[in-house]
Amino acid sequence: MNILGIETSCDETAASVVKNGTEILSNVVATSAEMHVKTGGIIPEQAARQQVRSIIPVIEEALIKAFGSPITNYQSLITKIDAIAVTIGPGLIGSLLVGVETAKTLSFVWKKPIVPVNHLVGHIYANWLVTDKRQPTTNLPKFPALVLVVSGGHTDLVLMKNHGIFEWLGGTRDDAAGESFDKTARLLGLPYPGGPSISAESEKYFNQQLTVDNLQLKLFPRPLIHEKNFDWSFSGLKTAVLRELTNQPINKTSIPKFAAEIQEAIIDCLVEKSIRAMKTYKPKSFLLGGGVAANKRLREKFLKRIKSEKLQVFHVAAPGNLCTDNAAYIASAAFFNFKPVNWKKIFANPQFTIMG
Repeated sequence: MNILGIETSCDETAASVVKNGTEILSNVVATSAEMHVKTGGIIPEQAARQQVRSIIPVIEEALIKAFGSPITNYQSLITKIDAIAVTIGPGLIGSLLVGVETAKTLSFVWKKPIVPVNHLVGHIYANWLVTDKRQPTTNLPKFPALVLVVSGGHTDLVLMKNHGIFEWLGGTRDDAAGESFDKTARLLGLPYPGGPSISAESEKYFNQQLTVDNLQLKLFPRPLIHEKNFDWSFSGLKTAVLRELTNQPINKTSIPKFAAEIQEAIIDCLVEKSIRAMKTYKPKSFLLGGGVAANKRLREKFLKRIKSEKLQVFHVAAPGNLCTDNAAYIASAAFFNFKPVNWKKIFANPQFTIMG
């Protein structure tokens, strides 16, 4: 089954064709990130206007790349699509509407079934996408799976018992991890998006050290890390960073160390609670999803802890380019949770949680 995925939840306009939920035939992303760098964050109205400009060209490019046919032969392309998947939330309402209304129109005109997809659930399915054709499908995640979805707006830990069956274990009580990266990066004078900026500066600091494993990066607090739950709180970290910068103003030479301190505080919290959940629920797989999952240090620390704790869990982390917003995981999620809905009953919902 070939599914055309459409994703427009934030500032990326994406379309992808995925075969049988795992094989990416095309994956096209147009982003307005450069425009938002100038304003230090996303302005929703501007993001939505860019979505309107990009949506049709992106879909056309995805179809051409998937099937190699000229766009003038539309009918031939359409016959090769079996269904349409679209992100309906959470996200920015203006951006979501562009993708949702486009998908509904195509569903009606092309007479194709349409599957609404929760964006946060979609992130999880980046782990089902096979980027190496030599990789056997037996290496796909197995259930039950513990899933950490960590992005700019959300931080959730869920137990995935099967496709579409989730138990929510915990999440952030205030700011998401990605939001904390963005806001502390701004305090350091680093460009948006904050996660990659802090990661890059941290890497500079690590490269200056003889060994990374024994670094004592304990300047900032690790809220809730010792509490016996699976919740996080990152709002206090921003306050701690602001207070520290007030006491000792930064310069170019001190930014890498500050960035490493911030990154380590956030990652330690994420890793500790997730490892505790692995020991409690003993899942067969551990999955990372969301844009922050692309963070190199986060991946390294998870691998190290899983190995040192001798946890019998299959650890999966999708390539970094599939962790950030794209439509391939939307198409994959639709395949494994194939529940078409009449296009008239599909609406954007910016307030969605990972549980719906």
